[in-house]
Amino acid sequence: MKVVHADGQKAILYLRVSTEEQVDNFSLDTQEELCRKEAEKRGYQVTQVFREEGRSAKNISGRPILISLLEYCRKHKREVQALFVYRLDRVSRITADYLAIRKKLGEQDVTIVSATEPTGDSPTEKLVETILAGFAQLDNDIRSERAKNGLRARFLSGKIVTGQAPLGYIVQDGYAVKDPRSWELMIKSWNLMATGTKSLHEMAELMNQWGLYVTRGKRKYQLRAQRVGVIFRNKFYMGILSSKTYNQDVCGQHVPMITEDVYYRIQAILDGRNPNIVALAKRNHKNPDFPLRRIVRCDKCGKGLTGGWSRGRSAKYGYYRCGGDCKGVTAKAELLESSVIAELKNITPKKESLNLFITFMYKTYQKRIARLRQVNSKAEGEITRLKELRKVLVEKNLSGIYSDEVYKEQSGVIESKMTRAQIVKDDATIDQYNIDEVTSFIRKILADLGETYKRSSISQIKVLLGSIFPYGITWSENNTLNHQISPLYQSISTFDNGDISSCAEERT
Repeated sequence: MKVVHADGQKAILYLRVSTEEQVDNFSLDTQEELCRKEAEKRGYQVTQVFREEGRSAKNISGRPILISLLEYCRKHKREVQALFVYRLDRVSRITADYLAIRKKLGEQDVTIVSATEPTGDSPTEKLVETILAGFAQLDNDIRSERAKNGLRARFLSGKIVTGQAPLGYIVQDGYAVKDPRSWELMIKSWNLMATGTKSLHEMAELMNQWGLYVTRGKRKYQLRAQRVGVIFRNKFYMGILSSKTYNQDVCGQHVPMITEDVYYRIQAILDGRNPNIVALAKRNHKNPDFPLRRIVRCDKCGKGLTGGWSRGRSAKYGYYRCGGDCKGVTAKAELLESSVIAELKNITPKKESLNLFITFMYKTYQKRIARLRQVNSKAEGEITRLKELRKVLVEKNLSGIYSDEVYKEQSGVIESKMTRAQIVKDDATIDQYNIDEVTSFIRKILADLGETYKRSSISQIKVLLGSIFPYGITWSENNTLNHQISPLYQSISTFDNGDISSCAEERT
């Protein structure tokens, strides 16, 4: 990386750890030490340090120190030229949030500089910075996916995912079992509701009289009609676990309280239908006929568009309409969707640019891995050396060469250094995912964005369009799309051999 000397210019530091445990073991101090060294090497004077201790948040609103930092830069425009961080993911592990923060700082003429990663002001360095931010989100998404897979595996096995069992059950060793206090009373409630002679309000009054209640922590709450309605809609009582997240039903590992006949009889009663007719159909909340519903917004009021059908003389026609109060925007479904597809095809990177970008991304990842391995190896060597020192220290204490006071003092120094080395080692550990699979997937997606859209599910369309148009898509009254393309996609579309050449020179 080319070192830019900025004598006379001022910089601030942003240090962050995500857990309280790290606060107590010098991680913030380690970050500050490395950032100060890099700032000094580049000729910057550090004027302010922002420490975000023990903060882990999904967005910027949960990080008050970062908010204070942005406000500080706004108030001291042109007084601060650079923000130094230990790693770019300290700013954010979400690519869109990182780019938004970078944009805000850029408006104040503040450049983000990583103490351990290649960053700078040139177009190529900014592209590398964006890619590294993307890798940070990939790491974060992999960890998140593992957690989600764990919950999904628990759900598929028939266990309760949440910590609280429905009324009539309690959780023991991860499983739902009969609650001796409320089991029989709940059976009585289901059977009475199945007769069709009681309203939800009447059932709520009776169940309260019988001593049934719901808990939130240590507090008890009386049952109301709305809550009772939720209880009688719950498939859990007939032995089924339902998940809106996974859009799936599985057989639970708990003892059913009622039969399917009783359950569906009550559903018919609640729906106002003939209770002798069993309703098995499920309502699909995601309408595949209108994949852009709530994704494209009204250009006039900013509300998401809704989808629906209008009947003509001989056929029905799909329309998107403004979901807000203005009702100012209406679009034929075919026109809006074809416009989105046409725009996606228009911004699809050329084959040559895509190939170069994939190559560049692959090389960037390999360099990152190599650098992290080097840091990891150095930290491991330091830990091994400190363990040997600790061993010698113990031997000298036992032989009487070192007093207990000296032993205690020196042992504390060694433990502090070992903790810092362990943190450096942990920070240099990255999930080893298959980069070939990642790049192959990216190539498949980007080769033809229009075709990718056509073969995607509604949830996939939302992710796809959200990544390409991070600030959203709007539809105007004159039937035109309005949007701003992500900087990363812009970079990919214009990528050429010059980017790789200049990058090679800068890395040298």
